Amino acid sequence: MTASYNPDYDPDGIEGGIDTNVMPWIEIKQAPGMRFKPLRASQESGWFSLIVQIEAGVELPPMVYLGGGDMMLLSGLLSYTKGDLAATIGPGIWGYIPANSRIEGLVVTETTEFQANFFGSLAFLAEDGRSVESILTSLDVLSAARTNGLTLVPNSLAECMQPRPAPYHGEPEPLAIAGDENTLVNSAEGLEDEEKFTHPHWVDTRTIPWIYTIEGMEDMGLKILRVSEETGIVSLLVLHNGVAGPHYHLGAADFLILSGHLGFRAGPTEGYGPGVWFYEPAGARHDATQRVGENEDLIYTANVYGPVQFDEGRDTPITMVLSWMSYKAMADASGAQLVRNVFPNDSSLLAWSPIGNNA
Repeated sequence: MTASYNPDYDPDGIEGGIDTNVMPWIEIKQAPGMRFKPLRASQESGWFSLIVQIEAGVELPPMVYLGGGDMMLLSGLLSYTKGDLAATIGPGIWGYIPANSRIEGLVVTETTEFQANFFGSLAFLAEDGRSVESILTSLDVLSAARTNGLTLVPNSLAECMQPRPAPYHGEPEPLAIAGDENTLVNSAEGLEDEEKFTHPHWVDTRTIPWIYTIEGMEDMGLKILRVSEETGIVSLLVLHNGVAGPHYHLGAADFLILSGHLGFRAGPTEGYGPGVWFYEPAGARHDATQRVGENEDLIYTANVYGPVQFDEGRDTPITMVLSWMSYKAMADASGAQLVRNVFPNDSSLLAWSPIGNNA
């Protein structure tokens, strides 16, 4: 039997969100000093999402992103010392790493935590810097979750209707951002121009002004970070102090709450706070999504993997559709400098290639 389409979600099913603060850190054997909290893993696409922690003093082995990926620094400090990504980055920095990118010389100055989405496997290279020693895939993430008794977010509406498994009862290990006033994306007022971080593949989200241009949602601000005209994927930050009216996610989307509390479907009355990560499968519907409380700004990251369609209630006409073209137009009108999608000058991406030389 197959589960029928359920746009409301079944409150007794698996919620599309996960509180990362109650989860344990799981060691990555290929990279001592590197740990993760599993959020989502797809057997269909190979995509997976993690919260990653790396200890201070660690220098990671060379890696190759076999698919693209993005990351948002939540706490700590690390440095990419080689290649197109070369920079020292800290809290509030967001970046995109294209597929087949070779990453080496990654040094961690302060214990660092970041949220990362991987759109393909991650290959760890051996000491020779050429051969692949091991690969981290979505199946590894699934296996780690099952071994540790963790439930990942559902990948589809049908999965959301399945009975909720028993919750994790181990010792919680909260994120560094949990419980504190979060200033990750606050305005970088007072910074001199020469102090502001600029980079084609990283962006300091604090220096980006909020855009308030969505008709009917004047209390909702956006910081647009990346737009892919190839895939239609849009990455942004959302300041959500009003109410988002009825809408369908025609494509999937994911969110990480950075500050404030989000009222969400059949969730707790106090809402979901910093460190809670959500995945909205394609076809999900919300009759209303809003901030809980009035003392804190509700701010969250968002990856939007397809258009969002708005209406005024069930079976009413469509009032608005936001697609990558809409976000690109808003970014252009505001003069936002978007993160680049590719490394055009990199000639040493692959770990090894049988049809060419590897620099």
